[in-house]
Amino acid sequence: MEHIDPAITKRFDVRSGRPCEFCKEFDPNFLNRKPMDQMVVANREHTAAAHLTEDGYVRHRMLELSSLVSRCPLTAA
Repeated sequence: MEHIDPAITKRFDVRSGRPCEFCKEFDPNFLNRKPMDQMVVANREHTAAAHLTEDGYVRHRMLELSSLVSRCPLTAA
């Protein structure tokens, strides 16, 4: 889990976390995830790196990438 800050990996306590608002909004299967995969560190932004688990990180990144791909392409000048 090299993508996660070392200070975060030492505390996998869900009491210090909160559900990721980004994933909750964009992932239709968010409620089917394991509870730990839904959580981000409470004192950080809702980013992939803030997720408590690697699976949560990967799913968040997949949502970010799919939203980038689905945007309308810029017209070339």
